[in-house]
Amino acid sequence: MKKIMAIVVSLLIFLGVMAQKQIVVKNIADFDRTAEMVEVKVGKKNSVFFNKQFVLKNENGQEVSYQLVFDKNKTVSSFIFQADVKAKSTATYQIGEGKPSSVKYLTSARFVPERNDDLAWENDLAAYRMFGPGLAAENPSNGVDLWLKRTSDTIVNKRYRDELQHGLTYHVDHGNGLDCYKVGHALGAGGIAPYQNGKLFVGDYFNRYKIIENGPLRSSFTLYYDNIKIGNETVNQEITITTTAGSVLNKAVVKYAGNTKPFQLAAGIFTHDEKGLKHSNLKAGAIAYAENAISNANIPSGRNYIGVVIPCKAKTIVNQDNHLLITANYKTESSFTYYFGGGWSKWKFPTDNDWFDAVEKFSKQVKQPLKVVVK
Repeated sequence: MKKIMAIVVSLLIFLGVMAQKQIVVKNIADFDRTAEMVEVKVGKKNSVFFNKQFVLKNENGQEVSYQLVFDKNKTVSSFIFQADVKAKSTATYQIGEGKPSSVKYLTSARFVPERNDDLAWENDLAAYRMFGPGLAAENPSNGVDLWLKRTSDTIVNKRYRDELQHGLTYHVDHGNGLDCYKVGHALGAGGIAPYQNGKLFVGDYFNRYKIIENGPLRSSFTLYYDNIKIGNETVNQEITITTTAGSVLNKAVVKYAGNTKPFQLAAGIFTHDEKGLKHSNLKAGAIAYAENAISNANIPSGRNYIGVVIPCKAKTIVNQDNHLLITANYKTESSFTYYFGGGWSKWKFPTDNDWFDAVEKFSKQVKQPLKVVVK
């Protein structure tokens, strides 16, 4: 009888160990990382475990929200969550079986046919849109529009609904922010374009789109442009944009096809009347801009901010045609990664320097990513 009890106890201990896993997140940087998104690859040997319900907790025993990522076979390939890790240290997260709490949506991405084919997206810091074929008659660009927000709640659907169904314009702040940034036929808040012989070739509207993910902690999509001009040549462009909860900037991966010659790319910020404050750091691959935010009712609404980071070796920083540009060499058919985004003095970034510091810190984060180990 004692032998049987010992076997049962050993089996329970074994099952308990098997039902627990640890995620160790390491920060090699000399600054704290707060609410930074990490991705945990599941792998085949762990796929059975992660295809069940599980609960993720931090070192204080508090539950941490996560989002599952599925492969083409609808099997969990990874999951993402926001980690907090002190400078030059590690943080351990515990995984056990159980039913997780519901996750608040902090990101979204969707095609908006009811508003001239916008593609709109957001995280808890800001919202954005790019322009589709429904706006062709207004000569749109492939630039980025910035929507200021001062709530972590998703607001894109509400703003479109209030504007289109109730006549409540999103160009005026009704309590959660506004759209006061003007794009024109320019790069807007972090668009990208070929740059050759000192000329910037801003594109037009996207022709097609594909939604890849849609929240709650990460959303991503791809836009396809069929007629990007470089002088007398025409190339195709595709750009995949990813936004994650808590991230100051969006990630963009761009690829051009149809031109065999290498050229430069310029990611940039439309500086409007040039009355704002510029910030640049070629070594860090970062540019940023701060200007007055003014509503359509001509009401001052603090300061709006834009930032761009190129993690590869940036070539030059250029002030041209009311743009602040950062350039890099590009080889056709290759993938080029950069980051862009915006913020507001009324939400998380009280001063210009707060924003500039955040963009510089983001550049360091990209170059010193958090390391993740499953035990």
